[in-house]
Formats: sequence, C-alpha cells, structure tokens
Amino acid sequence: MNRFEAMHQFVRVVELGSFAAVANQLGVARSVVTRQIAGLEEHLGIKLLVRSTRSLTLTSAGSAYLEKCRVILDLVESAEAGVMEERLAPRGNLRISLPLSFGLKRLAPLMLDFSRIYPEINLAMDFTDRKMNLIEEGIDLSVRITSRLEPGDIVRKLGTSRLLTVASPDYLAARGRPQHPSELAGHACIGYSPHANNRPWSFWVDGRLENFHLPFRLQANNGDALIEAAAQGLGITVQPDFIACDYLAAGKVETLLEAFAPPELGIYAVLPSNRYMPQGVRVLIDFLSDRLASAAATARECSEDEKKPNLRT
Repeated sequence: MNRFEAMHQFVRVVELGSFAAVANQLGVARSVVTRQIAGLEEHLGIKLLVRSTRSLTLTSAGSAYLEKCRVILDLVESAEAGVMEERLAPRGNLRISLPLSFGLKRLAPLMLDFSRIYPEINLAMDFTDRKMNLIEEGIDLSVRITSRLEPGDIVRKLGTSRLLTVASPDYLAARGRPQHPSELAGHACIGYSPHANNRPWSFWVDGRLENFHLPFRLQANNGDALIEAAAQGLGITVQPDFIACDYLAAGKVETLLEAFAPPELGIYAVLPSNRYMPQGVRVLIDFLSDRLASAAATARECSEDEKKPNLRT
C-alpha cells in the first residue's frame, strides 16, 4: 500500500463525502478507493470512518488523523512545487468560476490577456451566478461579488464595486425623484433576487446602515435584465457600477439618492480550501488584483474629470 496515496484519498473522501465521488474524480473503480482506505485503517489499527448506506462519519481518531494528513500533504505539495517553480514557468489546468455580468464585461478580457501571458496554463472558464461547491465541482478558483461572505469562506479581496440607485429620466419625470430611501416604498422598485425572495435594500442614513424592505414590481437574478427594465421606465433599481455605467453614459438612466449610498460590494477570489495554493492559482490572483486595481484607479480619475467644470478660453 502506498501510504501517501492512501492519505490523499482519505482526505478527498472526507472532503467529497463519498468513495464514489473520489473514484469518479480519479477515474477508477469505487472498490479501488475502498481498498485504499481499508488498508490504511488496517495499517493504523484504528477505525477512521463510520460508514452507513447514506453517509460517512469521522471517528474521533479519524478527525485527529485528518488534520495531520492535511498538514503532511500541504508540506509535500509545497516542497515539490517550490522546487519545480524555480525552473518552470506557471503551467497546468485551471478551472475558474466567474460571475456572469461582471465576468463577461470586465473579467473576460483580462482572462484572455492572462492566457496570452501564460500560454502553458490551460483555462476553463465557467460563467455563472450560481454559487458552486468548489471542492465537489473541481473548481480551482471562483470570483464572487458580494456584501456578505459565508462563514469559513477562504478568500482574497481583489477590489470593490459601488452600488448605484438609478431610474430613467422618463420615470423620474412621471413619478418624481425620491429624496430619501424611505420614499422608495411609494415607487415601482426592481430588485435583484437570486433566490426568488425579496432582499432588503440597504443604505447609509446618518452614518448608520438601514435596511428597507420594499415590494418589487419586477425581480430577476441578472442585473443586465434589471438595468434594461429601469432604462425602459419600469422603475427604480440598485445595480453595481459595472452594470450601470454604460446606461449612465448613454443617458438612459440617472443616479438618485446620491447622499444615501448603499454599502459597497467586495470582489473576492474564493479558494476551495486553505491548503497549499498551486502556482497557477497564485499567479492568476496576483494578475487579477493588479489589473482590477488599475481599472479602478482609471475609473476614479474619469469620474473626477466628469465633475470638473468645463473651462473655455
């Protein structure tokens, strides 16, 4: 029995929750994985897992052994990668999950640049707003835009995105311009709702974050659809700047409630675990962080230029 391989499979069985899932990832029969774990238990003389027809449960000894296995595997991976990285350019396969709108508008061009700079890294990009189980679905890195991280999320912050409250000039001419978030209850509101339930809109009011539960006239799980509805005069919506910017530049929508800014969204690189980070993932995170920071600085400069009065000579 190869104990290192058995340890690795033991960790994967715990992470994925079944022998079959590990066997599918490795492309081997389930019995191969089962024999490896059984051989490991026999070698150690302890029970690591309690098996039932529907679940696997770690024993107390198995839980302690799991943590030691992770440390050992991390050290081995780190040692091997450190030696290899000294002589090799970044290479290998990376599967990346990217948010739909931000991914297509802002990240896709960056990913193409990254692919040109690092031709030996093979990229598989999955554009979706669905929250994925990174370990189960074999995702090396996910980019997530959110104001709420989940407990246990392993992230590196790449940047921020402002939320803007917008409506079309026609809508505001017909219904009036709200001066305070509390007045939104008397307007047609268009809300982002990924789980088909109304989420409150949050605004900073007198230095405090306040939530406003509003009846949404329209709901969708895609910001591009919602900003288009607002541009057509169907109501007021709150959207991130990367979705609203083109509509604002074209005069299709206007900002409102500027004195009551919603909290910013964080742009995060989310990792499947806190184990050793492969070289390709580390290089990609650094690349995205640098490029998004540069883009944000340019956007701020443009915004300031727009606020300056036109001087004629």
